[in-house]
Amino acid sequence: MKIENSIALVTGANRGIGRALVTALINGGAKKVYAGMRDVEALNKNDPQFLERFKGKVEPVSLDITKKNQVDSAVEKAYDINLLINNAGIANYSGFIAADDLAQARQEMEVNYFATLAMIRGFAPVLKKNGGGAIVNILSVASLINFPMLGSYSASKAALFSLTQGVRAELAAQGTQVMGVFPGPIDTDMAKGIDMEKGSPEETAQGTLDALENGQEDVFIDPMAVQFQKDLLSDPKSVERQCGEMLPA
Repeated sequence: MKIENSIALVTGANRGIGRALVTALINGGAKKVYAGMRDVEALNKNDPQFLERFKGKVEPVSLDITKKNQVDSAVEKAYDINLLINNAGIANYSGFIAADDLAQARQEMEVNYFATLAMIRGFAPVLKKNGGGAIVNILSVASLINFPMLGSYSASKAALFSLTQGVRAELAAQGTQVMGVFPGPIDTDMAKGIDMEKGSPEETAQGTLDALENGQEDVFIDPMAVQFQKDLLSDPKSVERQCGEMLPA
């Protein structure tokens, strides 16, 4: 798929990777980008120049992906897209046993899995009508093996990885390309509590679009993610133990 002249919807577009994706899409020649976010006014307050810089090409959309009425409204508004980028997500940094209850695990599964599934179900017919297009799911290396320091987040992202594989098969007949992106820690608010080298949102965004144009399906961009994939293929049990050792004492 070509970025030039594409029309995209990016969820979680107010900051981090999502915001970098909006910028990279416009810089790459996208015709229009719907920037989905829960609080458009917060973006206008925190960075009033962001939308002004892309006036006429970026259209903000109030979108909490866990709310069916807002997803339905987004489907109606963004009827012309040929690229859906599911970036919105949440990480509560809770373990399976250490958490006080199941509330945080349920929230992560609701946002990272069920709400993303709702977005895909809503927009699959739109993409079909517009020629097939593409879906990009921003996953995590935690999709591939559990990081116990954020155990329930890892489980929700593993579910999203399985979803990505499943819809790739289901939507192949309508010509929709489905891609999964597996970042390591990226220098965003979500990863501020992780004490290790981090990739940049801009590198992740540009690498994602380059891989999309090249027709890739599973994408590892930042150095940590690239090495993680190699280590996982070489010795998965060793990687599992190393991830377990990251738990606080």
